[in-house]
Amino acid sequence: HNLNNIFSLCFSNKEDQQKSIFIKSEQGGFKLDENVQFHLYISTSPCGDARIFSPHEAAQEDQGDRHPNRKARGQLRTKIESGEGTIPVRSTTTIQTWDGVLQGERLLTMSCSDKIARWNVLGIQGALLSLFVEPIYLSSIILGSLYHGDHLSRAAYQRIAEIEDLPSLYVLNRPLLSGISNAEARQPGKAPNFSVNWTVGDAGLEVINATTGKDELCRASRLCKHALYTRWMRVYTKLPANLHSKVNKPNIYHETKQVAAEYQTAKECLFKAFLKAGLGAWVEKPIEQDQFSLVV
Repeated sequence: HNLNNIFSLCFSNKEDQQKSIFIKSEQGGFKLDENVQFHLYISTSPCGDARIFSPHEAAQEDQGDRHPNRKARGQLRTKIESGEGTIPVRSTTTIQTWDGVLQGERLLTMSCSDKIARWNVLGIQGALLSLFVEPIYLSSIILGSLYHGDHLSRAAYQRIAEIEDLPSLYVLNRPLLSGISNAEARQPGKAPNFSVNWTVGDAGLEVINATTGKDELCRASRLCKHALYTRWMRVYTKLPANLHSKVNKPNIYHETKQVAAEYQTAKECLFKAFLKAGLGAWVEKPIEQDQFSLVV
């Protein structure tokens, strides 16, 4: 949906520009209109550091962490493929390889708590959009159940409070954190094997098999990397010439993302902050998954 809004901004039609959530920035690209905010609602505490020490609802007077200095607090954690829950990462850099996964190694994915911490430094717009959009940060994170203020704040930003040398425009974002007045009733059970996505402007819901990442007709999701890169490319071709200079000729997905120098620098600062705090090394997916290009 962010891409659609940028796309509308690229036209000279004033009516389209008035609908956009973006305005032109002093840097020559775009930035979020100051009257627009992004709020994240999650039905329960995000997996990983925010949830593992708070598996039950807390009374209003019991929001504190009784053991804030225990070594396990704040650790980076990965989800278990074909399983439930998360496990701590290794303390040194973990490189995943595609041939290793094909030979049966489990594919590791960072926990939701860790991804939220990442968003609070890099923004939610990603590397590609950062080429012409200033970082977009969450204004609040609201949990429907299992809200524990100390655990959520530590997981979301406090554990990387010592982050250093961030490039201009990037900050450590500290969004408002809150539970809701009547916590949602939890129904413990194995996670479903499907997911549903919808964004304003979409014709309908998309139901995806969570194991394969494809719909019931075995088509790739509209949220997959290839689909998002295709949409980004459509926007890119409509941008004014001064914004084209950053990307000479977009081709391979990985290479185009690497052109976003400030974003990549901020990401390195984030990874260093976790390592320096003794919280482990961020585990990235095999590089092969980003080695694709679009057929134009």
